[in-house]
Amino acid sequence: MSKLLKRIENELQKTISKAISCSEWRSSIVLEGEVNSWDELMSAGLRAANRGYKGVVNKMTVKGLFIPEPKNPAVNDYSLEHKKVDVLIIGGGVIGCSIARELSKWNISVLLVEKEEDLAMHASSRNDGMVHPGIEPKPGSKKAYFNVKGNEMYTKVAEELDVPLRRSGSVVIYDSYWLKFIYPFFKKRAAQNGIKGLRHLSKAEVKEREPYITDSVAGGLLFPSTAVLSPYRLTIAYAENAMINGAEISLNTIVKSMKLDGNRIISVETNKGTVYPKAVINAAGVFTDKIAAMANDQFFTIHPRKGQVLLLDKKKGSILTSVIGKPSFVNVKGVTKGGGIVKTIEDNILIGPDAYEQPYREDYTTNRENIEGLMKKHFPVLPTLTPADIITYFAGIRASTFEEDFIIERSEYVKNLIHSAGIQSPGLASAPAIAEEIERLTCETLQEVMEVKRKVNWNPRRKGIPELHRMTAEERSRFIKERPDYGVIVCRCEEISKGEIIDAINSPIQCNTVDGIKRRVRAGLGRCQGGFCLPHVVKLIQTQSGGSITEVTKKGNSSYMLTGETKTGNISGGCQCEK
Repeated sequence: MSKLLKRIENELQKTISKAISCSEWRSSIVLEGEVNSWDELMSAGLRAANRGYKGVVNKMTVKGLFIPEPKNPAVNDYSLEHKKVDVLIIGGGVIGCSIARELSKWNISVLLVEKEEDLAMHASSRNDGMVHPGIEPKPGSKKAYFNVKGNEMYTKVAEELDVPLRRSGSVVIYDSYWLKFIYPFFKKRAAQNGIKGLRHLSKAEVKEREPYITDSVAGGLLFPSTAVLSPYRLTIAYAENAMINGAEISLNTIVKSMKLDGNRIISVETNKGTVYPKAVINAAGVFTDKIAAMANDQFFTIHPRKGQVLLLDKKKGSILTSVIGKPSFVNVKGVTKGGGIVKTIEDNILIGPDAYEQPYREDYTTNRENIEGLMKKHFPVLPTLTPADIITYFAGIRASTFEEDFIIERSEYVKNLIHSAGIQSPGLASAPAIAEEIERLTCETLQEVMEVKRKVNWNPRRKGIPELHRMTAEERSRFIKERPDYGVIVCRCEEISKGEIIDAINSPIQCNTVDGIKRRVRAGLGRCQGGFCLPHVVKLIQTQSGGSITEVTKKGNSSYMLTGETKTGNISGGCQCEK
């Protein structure tokens, strides 16, 4: 045992539990043993991180704690059996889909597999939609580099993919006079990370920009590059553009195991058969460490960091222009509580997320304590906000490593494996730049076994579903004459038409779930949360798919919306969209 390893083991045994043992595996430190709580497991991992090892592999267990296996698709068939592809991408979030789009520029075959019924069902639909400026990541980290570069790329990416983007800017406010002295710190950090445009705002300037903000504000720092967009619509747009250019996407497809020959992956077993790829990209979010383990290359551990978010009614959207936050002071392990007040691209106000460690990778339950904590922390910033303004709340899981940085690299031991792991905040902001780097690494990997050439006819553009509520009266009138279904409003809160929902159902990545419709056109995401439009959305899905109405699900698998029919015929009342 090395001196460093012995020192860390003695420290963990002394401060946490004598049951902890440490060993070295390749260039990582491995922790084992049974402890009494998740806090103890987390504390051991954080104490062992950034001590000279490449990563922390935390194999410790917690007494009496059961952690479920990943949720499996209900589908089991052989539709992918014996399929040979040049690149297999594992994971259908914004990272996997942006990588698929970049790789579609090349004359190679690309297959993306996602275990859920639809894309963007985990972290990529459970965040604040903020394109961070890049001030929080530690200078010199991968987070800092890819965040700032990705932020700069978004103007072009959003235009090409027809995804609304707004450079609203963000203001870090302070309410104590002495805090104005943090400006030199932020200015230096901005320069180190390559952030442009930072400037100090006086109290009067903050109030001019945000007139509804608390009178206790003493000043602020403006980051003009901050932007907002819809993370789930972006993910789908990336995927659709990849498909336009020849990439394939297989939903309801979970990776179960891998077979290696020496230091190369030769096959990947899924619930739909065995795939034979030349290169594998690990972009599986909170399960990236599990995928790495299948390839005998787990040099890191993902620990799920949960955050809860409040979504407020659009009627309060007019009181906010920017993204508002307070100074985040990073602790010695690089962990922040995060969260702020965001004016979303749809003009809602979003508050959060908070952050806390817990052991479950797919647990999206919310609790009262966290909801009240978010209100207590953020409502005073905009005094006109009240609990009645909240229309829903939700949770997301960050894919954190103990080293608290992105892992974007070719495997050191498996020649055809590329990792895109540990992608937590600012993962959304970093996605375009991460995808570009993974593209480079993948081409480098493939060139070892085949010739790789660029496509001469690659199409960077994807046209989204027309949005009726963004059109002028003249544009609406003209469009409805061409497409009468766009003249029938189904979702009153969000002004979503029957035509938009039909186009979403029949989009390139066919959508037959209620939540999938929400991710594409927002039907059901307004004040009433589907109270009015849900029956009509369900009926439209059934009509377009041709199946039984009892087969329509909320989010796939067995999440059926109805148990049986009590009446036959059309739904009556409301907009009568089927009459």
